[in-house]
Amino acid sequence: MRLRHIEVFNAVMQTGSVSAAARMINVTQPAVSRTLQHAELQLGFQLFQRVGGRLKPTVEAQTLYPHIERLFAQLDEVQRLSASLKAGRGKGELRVLTVLALSYEVFPRAMRLFREKHPAVVVHHEALHSPEIVSSLVLQEADVGYVFSAVTHPALAQERLAERRVECVVPKGLLTAKQIKAGTITLAQLAKLPVIALDGQDPLGMLLAHTVREAGTGLNEVITVQTYHVALALAHHGVGVAMVEGCTAASADLDRVEVLSLEPAIATSVHMLRPTARPNSLTTRAFTRCMQQALQQLA
Repeated sequence: MRLRHIEVFNAVMQTGSVSAAARMINVTQPAVSRTLQHAELQLGFQLFQRVGGRLKPTVEAQTLYPHIERLFAQLDEVQRLSASLKAGRGKGELRVLTVLALSYEVFPRAMRLFREKHPAVVVHHEALHSPEIVSSLVLQEADVGYVFSAVTHPALAQERLAERRVECVVPKGLLTAKQIKAGTITLAQLAKLPVIALDGQDPLGMLLAHTVREAGTGLNEVITVQTYHVALALAHHGVGVAMVEGCTAASADLDRVEVLSLEPAIATSVHMLRPTARPNSLTTRAFTRCMQQALQQLA
């Protein structure tokens, strides 16, 4: 199939009719019909059958369609990358991505520091999940990203900025005054309390699950969540103990919860990621230094 055949086939599959497909790709109805006929002639089998005034895809067409969808997804990535390259990322703009946990305390502090020295630079920020940050940077849709844990990708350079340990955010009333004064809480002590678990696909969630298995201590997990700040919010409402990294723990409301360090200590790292296809600009380096300073302020 030629690219034009594929475009028309995709439009008909999405709309279900020649007229709607013609409007979708901005051509005439006869042009769509001729292109379909030519595609079927080349392929040697029918793609559609007319049933009740609509085009019904044949078994062969349904088999082809998932491959066509993947092709269009790849073409969309090419268009996005082309647009990013054309934009050229002006000197007066910086596109920054962070995981959600870094967007509440760390990013605002870094932004304040950055504005003091670079007031003319317009910063565009977006909070995404780590895989989305990696994808966006590979496609050069952003200049720099900040995530937890190391990421290995041939199109990305990375730099370790800081290390933060896991903290336990405990609703008030669950611990004795002696336990609070100690400033730490062990896995054995946690086993007696309701715990808000992190999703098993999350890097910190996987690390915590591994530590618990190694210790041979079962935890009383009452709910599993995907984001650290949801865990924190649940702890604020007394649902259970949130086990989160230090950046999230810094947002805790100390009138409602206690924050204690987990023993044994579990460390998480904050990393900077950037596309290797782009030079490490002065602006990007300056913002990364501000992120590093903001992380130090929360240490």
